Amino acid sequence: MLSIVDSGPPPPCPAPFNIAAYVLAAGERSPDRSALQVLRAGGAERYSYGALAQAVRGTGTGLLEMGLKPGDRVLMRLANSVDFPVLFLGAIAAGLVPVPSSAMLTAPEASRICNEIAPALIAAGPRVALPENPPCPVIGPETLRAMRDLPPCAWHMGAPERLGYIVYTSGTSGKPRAVCHAHRAVWARRMMWQGWYDLREDDRLLHAGAFNWTYTLGTGLLDPWAIGATALIPAADVTPSMLPLLLKRFDATIFAAAPGVYRQMLKDVTAPLTLPRLRHGLSAGEKLPEATRTAWTRATGTEVHEAFGMSECSTFLSGAPARPAPQGASGYAQPGRHIAVLDPQGQPVPRGTPGVLAVHRDDPGLFLGYLGAETETRARFAGDWFLTGDMAVMQDDGAVQYLGRDDDMMNAGGVRVSPLEIESVLNRHPAIAESAACEVEVKPDVTVIAAFYVPTTPGAEPDEQDLATFAAQSLARYKQPRLYRRVDTLPRGPNNKLARRKLRDGFAVETGQ
Repeated sequence: MLSIVDSGPPPPCPAPFNIAAYVLAAGERSPDRSALQVLRAGGAERYSYGALAQAVRGTGTGLLEMGLKPGDRVLMRLANSVDFPVLFLGAIAAGLVPVPSSAMLTAPEASRICNEIAPALIAAGPRVALPENPPCPVIGPETLRAMRDLPPCAWHMGAPERLGYIVYTSGTSGKPRAVCHAHRAVWARRMMWQGWYDLREDDRLLHAGAFNWTYTLGTGLLDPWAIGATALIPAADVTPSMLPLLLKRFDATIFAAAPGVYRQMLKDVTAPLTLPRLRHGLSAGEKLPEATRTAWTRATGTEVHEAFGMSECSTFLSGAPARPAPQGASGYAQPGRHIAVLDPQGQPVPRGTPGVLAVHRDDPGLFLGYLGAETETRARFAGDWFLTGDMAVMQDDGAVQYLGRDDDMMNAGGVRVSPLEIESVLNRHPAIAESAACEVEVKPDVTVIAAFYVPTTPGAEPDEQDLATFAAQSLARYKQPRLYRRVDTLPRGPNNKLARRKLRDGFAVETGQ
């Protein structure tokens, strides 16, 4: 059997269409219902659906009154606050194109984005780096908040295929790319409601992540609002150690976070957590270590359902309460998806054979292309397939196991080795808190597999021979690291994704290679 899954197309996106109008439609039926709560240890800032809709459409009016016109781009330099989703949806409501960006970017990084997208307006929060010599007006939260009470703008309706918003990739595979998404992308997210979340109208979904990340923006805000549920978002000053208390105090029914957040919040947990309303957790962004999954289930009595996706197509593989993924797999193709695992010639490989994970070009959640980079966009396709650049293997039952980025795969004597396989073994060592494996050059044209690890006890350095012996118990000789390096932390990008490239580059600088 070939590594291909086609469950038939999902229901088509309605036309005409507007992301903001669709997202807020369910709430209009119950305007007094709670839409958003921004959580702190001492309480919450609350917004009803009626207040949210007024703020969004008033913001749309305010932007148009500033002279902006449909199609103009708005660069968002905002931290985690209610200003972020209100501006994002307000711009879309008026036909503008919001461009969220990480509040952690430096001025040179923000300048590069600004030069690329040519915004008509920049909205920035306090203490957030601005582009150097901004080419357009810059407004702050006070100006944005004053817009919320203006008369509501009309919904800017149009073709679902038109540009709706732009997001940036994390840059873990090199230079961050500007990803253009159509309005239809939010409609395609409905495939996740049962294929991953088991999302219901009475849910209270708490997501711990930065708003500029599509995982947080979609899973934490847009999807709960589209079904009429309540979004719970920790304030910017909330630490992972505070999350168990917030989950309990605010009756969260679903929790979503990146694997690193799960690991941090469980670090000091010594007794079971009492979370009576929590049904399950969701994880995405990078591979969830089995040790973290086990620790969460032991502490909460609930499962974590993992998903795999990317900025260009959000999440399209996942486990779900109705169909949990087998151990080691990222999940199954969600209903309505058309995916395959391909060989270098772009043909589906037999099941059980590694290849490149691909999504069919007809997927309604697939991006329009990279901004101003038609050649680069075309290079990501092989016929009708969008090549994710990720290696995977499809099992007989259709479950897909993620093996790592194609450029993260390592070569050991001519055999390709996944870093995830090595990391899953090393992370079980009691002296290792987390690890990352990558191929490094030790002298010209000579590379070996290296393991970088954070010790469980800060400053400690486990015996290297003990680590090697431990690895030898579970890994074939060619997969075993030849070098072990202790680090204080593993490098991560703005979205908390592991940046193996930085480990490789840092090692090369250190050794002069």
